[in-house]
Amino acid sequence: MKTTTLKKLTILLVFCAILTSFTAVSQVGGWKPDLVEDSNKALDEMIEKQPKLQSYKDKAYGYAVFPKVTKGAIGIGGAGGKGVVFKGGTPMGQSSLSQATIGFQLGGQQYKEVIFFENKKAYDRFTNEKVKFDGQASAVAITEGASVDVNWKDGMAIFTQTSGGLMFEASIGGQHFSFKPKE
Repeated sequence: MKTTTLKKLTILLVFCAILTSFTAVSQVGGWKPDLVEDSNKALDEMIEKQPKLQSYKDKAYGYAVFPKVTKGAIGIGGAGGKGVVFKGGTPMGQSSLSQATIGFQLGGQQYKEVIFFENKKAYDRFTNEKVKFDGQASAVAITEGASVDVNWKDGMAIFTQTSGGLMFEASIGGQHFSFKPKE
């Protein structure tokens, strides 16, 4: 009897985690100027914590900033967030990030993510929604005092910074991005 109740509770929690991740990235409304402000603030905070990121920003053709990505998981996980894509420091459009993972994982967390585009080809690939990161793509986690010497991979460099939460994870999955130009 107890195992049936536990299984039902687990299924319900997984369903809620997945539903939350999909609703977090659903498009509602048009252009959001507050998202630009939040994205600039998030990138400034990341650079403050790891000043070497400034050189990536300065050299990049463009970049995408996701100021708040929310992730939750119980065996199966999902994450989602909205961000802004910049070219030459100018906001060009909004992007949505969605992520699905499977494996040993439990918990929830929020993090910031920035993707720097080394050149026009990488920027165009991202804005044409041709970018999907699989388990082989790795983001560098920004922590105090850690080195962030990263080579560009396929014209992109990815960095994340945990904002809060607790997540135990050994999983595989991938991220998918959509792009909507500023109107």
